[in-house]
Amino acid sequence: MNDVIKLLQSHRSIRKFTDQKILRGLLLELIKAGQAAATSSHVQAYTIINVTDSANREKIAEYAGGQGYVASSAVFLVFCADMKRPTEASERTGANVERGMTEQLLVATVDTALVAQNVAVAAESEGLGICYIGGIRNNPQAISELLHLPDHVYPVFGMCLGYPAHDPEVKPRLPVEAILKEDTYREDTEQVEAFDSTMQAYYQTRSTGNKTTDWSHNLTPLFDSKLRPHMRDFLVKRGFEMK
Repeated sequence: MNDVIKLLQSHRSIRKFTDQKILRGLLLELIKAGQAAATSSHVQAYTIINVTDSANREKIAEYAGGQGYVASSAVFLVFCADMKRPTEASERTGANVERGMTEQLLVATVDTALVAQNVAVAAESEGLGICYIGGIRNNPQAISELLHLPDHVYPVFGMCLGYPAHDPEVKPRLPVEAILKEDTYREDTEQVEAFDSTMQAYYQTRSTGNKTTDWSHNLTPLFDSKLRPHMRDFLVKRGFEMK
C-alpha cells in the first residue's frame, strides 16, 4: 500500500485535542484541498463557516447534543449545502431559474460531503485529527439563525479539527465482501453476522468507552424511531422544496 491508502485506512474520530493552534495558512491550504474535490457540473454548491466566536461554539456544542469537543477543538467548521450562490449566478445571466428541485438538494449535499472529506484527509495528512458532527442537524434552525444562513443554504454537518490528545483504535469496517457486489445486488447476511462478532470484540476491548453490543444492535436507536423528523419541514422552509 502507498502512503495515501495507509492514511485513509488509519482514520479515527478524534474527540480530545491539545491546546496547539492550527496556523491560518495551514487552514487555508486544507480548504483549498477541499475545493479540489469533484463537484457536480462544477457547481461548487457549498459554503464553509469557520466558527471562531467561543460563545457561538458553546451554543453549537449544546445544540449538537452536548458535544464539548465542538468548543474545545482548535478549529470548528460548519459545512453548508449552498444553492444560493450558483442559482443567483445563473439568474444574473438572464436564466429563468427553477429553485427547490430535489436534484438541487442532492447535488448540494453530495458536493458538501465531497469537499468535507477532502478537508478531512488533508488535515490527517498534516497530523491533525478530525471529528464530524452530524448532531448540528438536531437543531438546524437554531444553528442557521446563529450563523445567519440565508434561504437555499442549510448546515449539513460540522467538523472539529485539532492536534490529537488521545490515540484511539481504528474502528473496524464491514468486510469488503459485504459492500462490493459483482454485477448485481446480493444479500450479505453472513458477512453482517461475522461483522457483529468483530464489533462485539472491538467494543469490549477498546481503550475507552467499553460496552457490550455489536454493529446490528448499535443501529437500533437510528431505526426504531423517526430520526430527526423535523428535517423535511426545515429543508422546505430553507427553499429546498424537493419538487
